[in-house]
Amino acid sequence: MVYPSNLANVIYYFKKLPGIGEKSAERLALSVLSMSADDVNSFAASMLDSKLNLHPCPICGHITDKEVCDICSDEKRNKNVICVLEDYKSVFAFERAGNFNGVYHVLNGLISPINDINPEDINISSLEQRIDKLDDPEIIIALKSSMEGDTTTLYIQKKLEKKKVSISRLSYGIPMGADIDFLDEITLDRALHDRKRISDN
Repeated sequence: MVYPSNLANVIYYFKKLPGIGEKSAERLALSVLSMSADDVNSFAASMLDSKLNLHPCPICGHITDKEVCDICSDEKRNKNVICVLEDYKSVFAFERAGNFNGVYHVLNGLISPINDINPEDINISSLEQRIDKLDDPEIIIALKSSMEGDTTTLYIQKKLEKKKVSISRLSYGIPMGADIDFLDEITLDRALHDRKRISDN
């Protein structure tokens, strides 16, 4: 298909989004053409604003446009219960489910030696520092059931074994290898409430 160059550029960038192929990118690009100029300007400005102003929360690693994210700054949250997640997309999944009142810790990756991702490459050391400041903390490990997720879970468990912390893991009626952010709210909520204790130091 030969597109006008301007349209081809829009299609090209939509195809960079995950899960978007040629036909979907074309449909999205044509939808943009039907928008008003003001809406297109606002759309472009919001994307640029997100890219320039979102950054990791210095406490938990979740994305925020503030100095500290809304979850960490919420005094109604139980700061002694920390749910450990692979990435910020999983935070949104838990928040959609709406039944977790603790806080989060985003690792921003999983240990994977085959991909040259080692423990020091992800956000584990700051988790230890957070735990040291808490009284009777609980860590809920909510990583996908995969080789990388299991390796990361075992590493965290080993690192925390000398600390006074209870560690549990999501109950896995969850499909092997499934990403947390793709789970429906009911499955995620059940996995959270049926979590299994794996360490109680």
